Amino acid sequence: MTKTKFYAGLGIAVLLTGLTFTQGVLEQQAVAQNDTVQGPVFEVDALWPKPLPNHWLLGMAIGVWVDDQDHVWIVHRSSATLNNNERGAEVDPPTGECCRGAPPVLVFDQAGHLVRHWGGPGAGYEWPESNHGIFVDHKSNVWIGGNGAKDAHLLKFTKDGKFLMQVGHLGKSGGSNDLENFGRVAKIFVDAKTNEAYVADGYGNRRVAVIDADTGKIKRYWGAYGNRPEDGPNGNFNPDAPPSQQFRNPVHCADLSNDRFVYVCDRQGNRLQVFTPEGKFVKEQWYARRSLSEGAVWDIAFSKDPQQRYIYLADGRNQKVRIIVRETLEEISSFGDGGRQPGQFFGVHSIATDSKGNLYTTETYEGKRLQRFVYKGIGPIRRGAQGVVWPRKT
Repeated sequence: MTKTKFYAGLGIAVLLTGLTFTQGVLEQQAVAQNDTVQGPVFEVDALWPKPLPNHWLLGMAIGVWVDDQDHVWIVHRSSATLNNNERGAEVDPPTGECCRGAPPVLVFDQAGHLVRHWGGPGAGYEWPESNHGIFVDHKSNVWIGGNGAKDAHLLKFTKDGKFLMQVGHLGKSGGSNDLENFGRVAKIFVDAKTNEAYVADGYGNRRVAVIDADTGKIKRYWGAYGNRPEDGPNGNFNPDAPPSQQFRNPVHCADLSNDRFVYVCDRQGNRLQVFTPEGKFVKEQWYARRSLSEGAVWDIAFSKDPQQRYIYLADGRNQKVRIIVRETLEEISSFGDGGRQPGQFFGVHSIATDSKGNLYTTETYEGKRLQRFVYKGIGPIRRGAQGVVWPRKT
């Protein structure tokens, strides 16, 4: 073989190898592109919030909201109000230096510092047996519900914890068509335009109730598909059965969008139903439909763009936050996983957004935690499960 033929053959071999390699890279890029979608990008802030003072600990954290000052409000079930002496410093006499339950209502600034705290039993009102959900309205009033066995009421306070109003009475629930009391309220959302409060009612009842936010008078209510709500057993959830014409317990959220649609979390039904403010049914969608037990649709928050293009759905059964296109209700991605580390979840329960688009989540059961996920803008994210959204290398 001449040198010319040898080098020619070698050149062809190198060219073919290069073409094969290039084709492989292009195929990998094509697969990668098919596995991504444009959507909101988040990273967990592992150092937020700051440690609590006074040897305080969180209990089950079951409500979160962000006010117009971007202060983050949570309500949790503090051992200090449960009278069960869970912590050494709470026992009389103390059995150790640490720890004690923090007050039920805690407020954090953007730096993660605790700036306000209050809550618990007091004169003139009945603190819930098991507080649940928190909302700060356009008049700077703070609303709290409760899902204890006898909780048939909700409470309204000032930001400093001064009692303003109680609607309903402990132990007085008359069912889903009661016009005076509730049935274990999960969450409240107040509409600034009409001064009406939408009540996810709830763990005992099967309805959305709308009340006058000043007087507490129930103005209207509805059940699944806008039907009159009915109480009584409706059997275990069967994902293959026709959709139930009633909400399952609990009705876990009822949030109003900027374009005035009410999004209702039918938690154990694994579905999100959409209504007009008058209770006319619009549409629905299921998420992780085969989830049993606690269900998949726990709470929602809207993205902070004016169109609220995305819904963020807390799924405490499957330990993740689902990212949904609001117009179509299509899920495009999710993040999170079960665990104790930052960015993982144990019973992710409630979710809220601040003015910058950052996300805040609370965790119930033994999760007992508040986390922040920093919004990094719109970009390519993995379609389907992203896993833990750890900070990216810069």
